[in-house]
Amino acid sequence: MRFATPLIPATLVRRYKRFLADAVLDDGTEVTAHCPNPGAMTGQAAPGARIWLEPNDDPKRKLKYGWRLADLPGGHRVVVDTGLPNRVLGEALRARAVPGLDGYDTVRAEVGYGANSRVDFLLTGPERDIYVEVKAVTLRRTGDLAEFPDCVTLRGARHMGELAEMVRQGHRAVVLFALQRTDCDRIGVASDIDPGYGRAFDAARAAGVEVIALDSRITVEGVWAQGALPFTGTVTGG
Repeated sequence: MRFATPLIPATLVRRYKRFLADAVLDDGTEVTAHCPNPGAMTGQAAPGARIWLEPNDDPKRKLKYGWRLADLPGGHRVVVDTGLPNRVLGEALRARAVPGLDGYDTVRAEVGYGANSRVDFLLTGPERDIYVEVKAVTLRRTGDLAEFPDCVTLRGARHMGELAEMVRQGHRAVVLFALQRTDCDRIGVASDIDPGYGRAFDAARAAGVEVIALDSRITVEGVWAQGALPFTGTVTGG
């Protein structure tokens, strides 16, 4: 997925009220950007960090910049926009470029299911329908391991139960962990951060919910899904 508007670099001043970030452009202009990330953003929002903003000229938007990426040590980057992975994976699914999910004719997004929820993607084809939930993985606490979640997610735990129910009804169901940083090579579930999610994930997996872990190519031009990564299961303490 290529960014519609070229990103511009800036220096982060502060992130506040969860969805706002003050930054300084390279020409010295101070701006306020939308921060499309309700999570903890551990290690991604330190004042002085180099970040990347997408400008817009939409008169309906109060803020003229959206925060998309942040630079990390060693020349690495992380996606901070939690809406991007669904756009990236939607493009990859429709191109039949996700291993294990490439035999389906129709890909629909945000389809109602479960208890007043919407599944990220519903794939239909000659075989059983498959329900796919996408989880953006951005937390790194140690080594090359990226983890989900980075904070308590009651919604995420509910999704695991709903995916398990789809399996019981005879469908396939997948939780797709999409790595959103370039300095990790494997993915796990941080059960110490959210024990409730860890239990719900383990129960869903035992019920037959499948797991796919995918890498991403992240540049200032765009973000693209790449090959499979090792999945370590539930872990404690990174």
